[in-house]
Amino acid sequence: MNQDRYDAFRALHHRPGAPLVLPNAWDHASAAALAEAGFAAIGTTSLGVASTAGKPDATGAAREETLHLGRRLARLPVPVTVDIEGGFGAGPDGVAALAADLVRAGVAGVNIEDGRPDGTLAPLGFQRELIGAVKEAAPTLFVNARADTYWLPDRADETARRLSAYREAGADGLFVPGLQEEPVIAALAAEYGLPLNILYAPGRLPVARLAELGVARVSTGSLLFRAAVRHAVDVARAVSHGEADTPGVPTYATADAWSQAYGK
Repeated sequence: MNQDRYDAFRALHHRPGAPLVLPNAWDHASAAALAEAGFAAIGTTSLGVASTAGKPDATGAAREETLHLGRRLARLPVPVTVDIEGGFGAGPDGVAALAADLVRAGVAGVNIEDGRPDGTLAPLGFQRELIGAVKEAAPTLFVNARADTYWLPDRADETARRLSAYREAGADGLFVPGLQEEPVIAALAAEYGLPLNILYAPGRLPVARLAELGVARVSTGSLLFRAAVRHAVDVARAVSHGEADTPGVPTYATADAWSQAYGK
């Protein structure tokens, strides 16, 4: 990927009132379909990637599958950002090497989380060192630093402490999944001077309202993957009852083309 495309991805996070809606794909076909649908950038979902490999999410088990997919998706005509969980269990040097490899492949960004499988958070000093090492090794990479504090109690003070530390470490964007409180979102969007990423929650704040609050990026996370699985089950049940009606479902040829698009 050339510098223009890194710059283009960064610019998508700096459009006041028009946040980047980032759909998260789980395989090559889903990513190609989303790109064809006109989305300006594509992310990956760690749950979707791990699940399709029959592995648990957020444990580092799907490292190789994630990196393989990221390298392939970098050939898409739009920028791609890869969810690398918490770094797949590696230390700062290992995660920095991983980031440099993704940049060489043409990946535009990564998402790094501080939550751990046991429900705790990574030590703040370690996470700050991790982000700093990634930015040093891959300065053009857009690092979206995720604070998982809103999955935990007593979150307000810890959220502020972590976001400040991640900004100082060189993060390009800040991500607080689980946050849906309007006053808090507006305050965080205004306070840190970095693009704020919020996870879309069905039935909660719509994209238009998040835009009004100053949000720069809205991610779908694992939602699309889970919706696809649910729809597949619904269609299978309909078939079993002789009621299947699937308007708009892609043809075999279309799906096959998505699986091969832009790849080798």
